[in-house]
Amino acid sequence: MGNLTNVDILVFIFYCVLVVGIGYYVARSRKGHERSVEDYFLAGKSLPWWAVGASLIAANISAEQFIGMTGSGYEIGLAMASYEWMGGVTLILVGKFLLPVFLKNKVFTMPQFLDIRFDNRVKTSLAVFWLLLYVFVNLTSILYLGALFLHTVLGIKLIYGILILALFTAVYSIYGGLMSVAWTDVIHVAFLVGGGILTAVLSLRQLSDHQGVLHNLQELYRQAPEKFNMILERGHPSYHLLPGLAVLIGGMWLGNLAYFGFSQYVTQKAFAAKSLKAAQHGTIFAGYLKILMPFIVVVPGIIAFALNPGIEPPDKAYPWLLGSFVPTGFKGAAIAALFAAIVSSLSSMTNSTATIFTMDIYTQFFKTKPSNTHLVRVGRITSATALLIATLTAKPLLGNLDQAFQFIQEYSSWVSPAVVMIFGVGFFWRRATSNAVLWAAIITLPLTAVLKLLFPEMAFMNREVIVFFALAAVVVTISLLERKTMAVKHIILEKGMFRTDLAFNAGAVGICSILTVLYILFW
Repeated sequence: MGNLTNVDILVFIFYCVLVVGIGYYVARSRKGHERSVEDYFLAGKSLPWWAVGASLIAANISAEQFIGMTGSGYEIGLAMASYEWMGGVTLILVGKFLLPVFLKNKVFTMPQFLDIRFDNRVKTSLAVFWLLLYVFVNLTSILYLGALFLHTVLGIKLIYGILILALFTAVYSIYGGLMSVAWTDVIHVAFLVGGGILTAVLSLRQLSDHQGVLHNLQELYRQAPEKFNMILERGHPSYHLLPGLAVLIGGMWLGNLAYFGFSQYVTQKAFAAKSLKAAQHGTIFAGYLKILMPFIVVVPGIIAFALNPGIEPPDKAYPWLLGSFVPTGFKGAAIAALFAAIVSSLSSMTNSTATIFTMDIYTQFFKTKPSNTHLVRVGRITSATALLIATLTAKPLLGNLDQAFQFIQEYSSWVSPAVVMIFGVGFFWRRATSNAVLWAAIITLPLTAVLKLLFPEMAFMNREVIVFFALAAVVVTISLLERKTMAVKHIILEKGMFRTDLAFNAGAVGICSILTVLYILFW
């Protein structure tokens, strides 16, 4: 394994054995007990708040952050932290306003909610959207960036790296479902936070002879002040990726809400909580972890720029730091941390893909409900198939990119406006009709493609906003033309539904206060 010592290899093997062992242990079935779809896809609705929060972050933080976001941090700077910090605020909104409605209506999947509110056509359209996005954008990017890491640090060929990651994920997650995924995510988060901080601190020490982290951060700011602007000005080379104030008041909100609020990949962890309170407290815990993440996945990119401004492509910045400055004995832990981030996201994504296909598409072919055993088997086959497709397409789709994180954000933005619009009116406007939102789903991809063709230099976040308001006009117009005072199916919002407890409120105030200070400091 490259330049790893026996100690490093033992640490890495310990991590692998621990993950597989826990994955199989928690997924074992009691004698005579038939595993239900709730057991397989929602971990039996048994997760405490800390497991919900850890699993949310483990699903969210992957190679696209460690490799892709560090590469963008190298190229752009601290402005990339907005993806993490604004995500923390979004998690507050999800916990307070969305989870109460989802859990009250016993929602199993995001498409199921659309069926409850609208009809089967809308459900199926969005289910297909998500399946394509998960397999051809998210799974492929995680596999490719993870394999790039293995290639750079350990010398493993890209194709073999992709196969290793896919097979390791399959070993423990396909058998146990979300039960294995969620509980091993607790181990993943411990490794990725600990290993990520270790790499950042050891790399910082190369900037000066002083050992204090605070002093070395000040030295980093002195050496690369241009990388510490949170809001990019017009004319900045990367303005088209992070267009000024749009980061705070524009398109980033659409992407964050679509991802953290209406993505099966993320919300499935909250649906698996043992109670609404546990789910809400889990989002607050995840929000605080999001505040920490830029120190682990963005600042290392700036450190790499200060130490070696000639790295090409930028996505090699994190592997370069790991290979150059993490000493023997610690490298195994750091590599295990990044490996943990990769396989946790892969396992979550494959499980969510299987959940949507099995519960929202496959079951439509049966007049009577299939047995639990049959549906669990279909879920396992779907997970394996999704991993196989992503394995075959990862390198062809992403092999020529220098900042793969931006690829993910760019093509996720093709779907985000429609997702937020459809769920938004589904929640809060009773007159929105099924035909109206179905047309919004149909035209979102062609409309985005036309705008990209006509205005290729337009920032994708700004394009998202234009598409969102265009879809809003379509939904409002068609709904009013149908002349219904209220849609046939609507969501009942009860008085007091959005009331949260003191712990949630205090945690939310803390997150907002910390972020306000950070944005003032680095404006």
